Amino acid sequence: MFPRRFLSLALLTAALPVAAWAEPALLPAPTSAVAGSGRLLVGPGTAIVVPAGDSGARNAAERLAEWMLAARGLKLAIATRATGPAIRFRRAAAGGAESYALDIGPRGATITAADDAGLLYGAVSLWQYLTPDREHGAVAVPAVSVKDAPRFRWRGLMLDSARHFQSPDYVRHLIDWMAVNKLNTLHWHLVDDQGWRLEIRKYPRLTEVSGWRVPATAPGAPPLPRNGGFYTQAQVREIVAYAARRNVTIVPEIEMPGHALSAIRAYPQLGTGAPVTPGAESDWGVFPWLYNVDDATFGFLEDVLTEVMALFPSHYIHVGGDEAVKDQWKASPAIQARMKALGIADEDRLQSWFVQRMQRFLAAHGRRLIGWDEILEGGIAPEATVMSWRGIDGAVAAARAGHDAVLSPSPALYLDNRQGFGPLEPPGRGNLIDLASVYRFDPAPAAIPAEARSHILGVQANLWTEHVRTEQRAAWMMFPRANALAEVAWSPGTGHDFAGFVARLVPQLDRMRALGLEPAASAFAVTTATDFTPGDPHAIVTLADQAGLPLRYTTDGSAPTTASPLYAGPLTLTLPTRLRAAAMFGERAMPGAFDATIDAAYVRRRSDEQLATCTDKVRLAVEDDAPAEGKRASFLTDILNPCWLYRDAPTGGARRIALTVGQFPFNFQIGKDIDNIRFRAPETPDGEFEVRAGSCDGERIAVLPLAPARGNPELTRLVAPLPPRAARETLCITYTARGVKPMWGLKQLELLP
Repeated sequence: MFPRRFLSLALLTAALPVAAWAEPALLPAPTSAVAGSGRLLVGPGTAIVVPAGDSGARNAAERLAEWMLAARGLKLAIATRATGPAIRFRRAAAGGAESYALDIGPRGATITAADDAGLLYGAVSLWQYLTPDREHGAVAVPAVSVKDAPRFRWRGLMLDSARHFQSPDYVRHLIDWMAVNKLNTLHWHLVDDQGWRLEIRKYPRLTEVSGWRVPATAPGAPPLPRNGGFYTQAQVREIVAYAARRNVTIVPEIEMPGHALSAIRAYPQLGTGAPVTPGAESDWGVFPWLYNVDDATFGFLEDVLTEVMALFPSHYIHVGGDEAVKDQWKASPAIQARMKALGIADEDRLQSWFVQRMQRFLAAHGRRLIGWDEILEGGIAPEATVMSWRGIDGAVAAARAGHDAVLSPSPALYLDNRQGFGPLEPPGRGNLIDLASVYRFDPAPAAIPAEARSHILGVQANLWTEHVRTEQRAAWMMFPRANALAEVAWSPGTGHDFAGFVARLVPQLDRMRALGLEPAASAFAVTTATDFTPGDPHAIVTLADQAGLPLRYTTDGSAPTTASPLYAGPLTLTLPTRLRAAAMFGERAMPGAFDATIDAAYVRRRSDEQLATCTDKVRLAVEDDAPAEGKRASFLTDILNPCWLYRDAPTGGARRIALTVGQFPFNFQIGKDIDNIRFRAPETPDGEFEVRAGSCDGERIAVLPLAPARGNPELTRLVAPLPPRAARETLCITYTARGVKPMWGLKQLELLP
């Protein structure tokens, strides 16, 4: 007979959930994972064993214990020795930097690595194996042997705190979310035209003046409370230390010579003397204000960077260098005289001289300059590193010239682009950059010659926050697309399988929820397209989801389950029918389920998300400026051509049209492009929306004066009659105006009986 304690353990193990084996089961996918025999039970009595005096191993053990407590409710003790099965950290060669080996078997789990980062990433992988589901308590995990190493050494995210400030707590959360996906570089954008977020003790006005702003509002709208904030040096030191314990290096960015308005607002002598437009700090876009090139200004920048380097031990310091419009330099007699004295022929070469001067300063302090790909223009020092954002061309040029480069191209890795078009999505840029497109990004394109690929340090995705006002939205915009980036940056370059990635992503997001993340539901949201012919009592409804999961639906009002019909093609529904649908992950309905009554009103209604913009010059989902508190509408529009199309609209039988509209401020710095925004002349004092048939130059079939919206900073519903129409036709919706202040957005269009 077995002793009672062994019998109890055997019964307990048999009852525990066992992690389903999939090859591979980790995210990001490892270099190799080979199934073994048996399984390991991890419960409250399991110890984590670290070598005495090994601070790196202890740190990895502490992170494992911390994440296990959060995700599984298991409190694991850390010790220097243990009897019986345990989790052990071991120092030994396991490959290159950040690589590790993980062996799980009935006698325990062993993480082997040569460096601290490898030990931490072994702990991350073990944590994932030990948290295969949303259950708490003890867990039995099948035996496996993992060999793993990163594909790239720079695996980054950029957080823009200059446009909208995030709390230190949020930044710490982000660092944890990065670490458990083996992302290792946080590029922290701390300075831009709209805000200066870092305490510089020698220049306190940088944060006193430029740490705050009053958001823009449309004329006549009530003012919004000022927003902003900044990080004290003590907070930064704590955040940097927190990140280091999770193998995340923080690379600060201090913009120059452009994106300099926040510094010039605080210390006007740093500029060229061009006046600052009141309230410009609440605009978005490319600003004209640049630093001057006086020695005193370089002294200021060197003072700032000296304090920055004291806070951030990173090898790299980012100086921006992008979007420096040279008009003020061209117009400044002092700048032109300095160029002549230096023998510099044009303003592009002056920027090169500017950046090289800062590069020499950083190099003298043992640091390396990194900047956006504009720093290539006019020539840069060989030691400078290029972050390629205008496609991959900057990285190609840099690598061919012998410079290190990071791939960070727009729009492919710009996470301020939206993940979908529907009621769930927050404001952002109007390009569609969904989960699959990030996952399929190629960081080793054929355009980069083989001999230059050693200069590609890695990849980075950027979250610019002009239109990302809250921390919740920042998390939504980053994840799960950052999970996809993590796999692109870490895993071997062949064999990426999107369906397999999704299968590993869902449990990873569950783990991350336990660490405070509420990720986007965009990839799992059920979207619909409706085809309706006037006079027909039916509608044809097509369902889809980005993740490619099975869709289940009901028409009886019940919530979809695995017993519900499986969607296999367009549905013909009798009007009215309540349709509910969800993407299914096993027996679980994913977030983003669809639930609506498909009736005569639904099939003739379109939101701004469902309409097309007439052009895609600068397409944005712009947030309304009211109310100050609570949910605000957003308007998907092309700010250079506010015009919408309802293609193949079911106009037959409609006798009225309703437009729900709202106003928002034109707070965009777009230079001379503003002269190309044209409107038809208004016929009434407040202007009017116009609806034309066939095309935007076709017959005007409805006019909706804006007078009812006067004085209403929120949404207004306008209604106008329609003459008898054909069964289907394309509608073009525009508005008349004398200028861009305010701009009007179209939120919804309804065709009414």
